[in-house]
Amino acid sequence: MPTHLLHSIHPLNSLILTFSDPSTMEALISQFTYLSDQSLNDKNFDPQTIEDLMRLFELESYKAWAAMELELDNEVTDAENSMKEAEDELESAMESAMREFREFEEEMERESNKELQGLLSIGESARRLGKTMEKAANIASNRYIEAALNSATVSMRSAMKTVAGKGKKVHPS
Repeated sequence: MPTHLLHSIHPLNSLILTFSDPSTMEALISQFTYLSDQSLNDKNFDPQTIEDLMRLFELESYKAWAAMELELDNEVTDAENSMKEAEDELESAMESAMREFREFEEEMERESNKELQGLLSIGESARRLGKTMEKAANIASNRYIEAALNSATVSMRSAMKTVAGKGKKVHPS
């Protein structure tokens, strides 16, 4: 290969290694156009030069493909990281919600136990009051019965005295 052609390809080769953007492909197309024109005008043109340029096209295509794959891998990694962060946030929110629910449940249980104890206390007070009222009613009933018996006894004694006193009186006839 003639050295002047090698020099014309060599700068592109270093350009491919340093750039992986559309301008590199444009530079290769420009070089291909230049070499096509040169092949038409120069009878000593070496076709290997165009083949070398085609290899550079191939290398650039592989580089672009590798860059896209790397970008895709990076996007996948970013997506996985974002998903992991979202999962962590969701898990944290769920743990927080469950903790709040447990605290609410415990508070409600404490309040219901407190209310139950109050109701049990009221019930016990009502039971004791009922027993006291029952005793008072029994006592009042017993006293009423006792008073009625005493009254009946007094009436009976009085009636007996009256009957007994009539038998001792002399009748004037």
